[in-house]
Amino acid sequence: MLKKYNSSVNTLPQDVVELILERLPIKSLLRFRSVSKTWKLTIQTRRFQERQLIHHSQSSGPDILFVHLSDHGLNTDARRRLVFGSSMVYNVCFPTLCTSVCPCICDGLVCFYTYSVPSVNVVVVNPATRWHQSLPLARIQQLLFDRITKRSFRSPRPNLGFGKDKLKGTYKPVFLYNSSGLGLDNVTTCEVFDFSTNAWRYVHPAAPYRINVDHDPVYLDGSLYWFTKCEETKVLSFDLHTETFQVICKAPFSHAHDDPHSFSMCILDNCLCVSDSNWPTQDIWLLDPSGGNIKTWKRMCSIDLTKTRDWSGESSLLAIAVSEKNKLLLRGRGWYQPLLIHDLRTKSYELLFRPNKALSSVCYFQSLFSPLSN
Repeated sequence: MLKKYNSSVNTLPQDVVELILERLPIKSLLRFRSVSKTWKLTIQTRRFQERQLIHHSQSSGPDILFVHLSDHGLNTDARRRLVFGSSMVYNVCFPTLCTSVCPCICDGLVCFYTYSVPSVNVVVVNPATRWHQSLPLARIQQLLFDRITKRSFRSPRPNLGFGKDKLKGTYKPVFLYNSSGLGLDNVTTCEVFDFSTNAWRYVHPAAPYRINVDHDPVYLDGSLYWFTKCEETKVLSFDLHTETFQVICKAPFSHAHDDPHSFSMCILDNCLCVSDSNWPTQDIWLLDPSGGNIKTWKRMCSIDLTKTRDWSGESSLLAIAVSEKNKLLLRGRGWYQPLLIHDLRTKSYELLFRPNKALSSVCYFQSLFSPLSN
């Protein structure tokens, strides 16, 4: 005789269920919200989302998105998915009239923005969950829209920064721009978006140095970073909790201000890095996190540009991510440039992918987060 199933005896403890769930991919978790009210509430809690992100960031490498901005609808081309160590590289098309992708990725959230379409401002997107939110215009966007209307096209166009106040857990889009040329008296102007009030506000005082507008800011561990535009290039930080600026160190090279395309800043393996190109060599420097208040640079690797010239020409490369400690993902400059792998151990180079459309690349971990998460 068959015994009657007793669900109360065979049900797993809730903490065990959560341990299992946090190891599942985002796509599965989105479906499993409909299993029960308990599962739905669990998956929607901030605590669970944080644990899920920590587990996946520690167990695998980051995903690499090749982003194509279009108004034809969200579409991920699974046929273009590639393996990069423990990471996945794939194309994704976002339905937006935005023209720029913010490279500062935080908790799986990506920002798009534009200065050319007055009806479009900044859009925050979670590619894994399809969640998105449009933000009101920042003052700098309105200023530039007005100048375009008056056919004044030489105004500087600052790049958007995005990160998180680590103590409060709040996300902050940031525009930092040089005030000269915009009719403003101060050295720089800083605007921060507050999700709680759905409004942009000014930060006073703003940065004491003009910034290099040819480079995107980067985000790491609660702070945004820029290159300064001065006689001796420095690295400027903005603490997203205290909302204060500080010059943390000089760049490990002196000629950066002569050619803006010869250097760049990036985050590799959770460390702040800068890259300096002087043909035929490109050096990547890592800011030693063990130095305490004394910031020192260590050369992480040197790239032989003669070995990548057939794929990317004689231009310098942009470092995107490190996988399995020895595989460095590189991309050529421009919209149609290839994706390359440099094996740090064997010093070899390999072509991974060559796009056939204008794409921007970002590195991120899939998450369930939104700025409005509990």
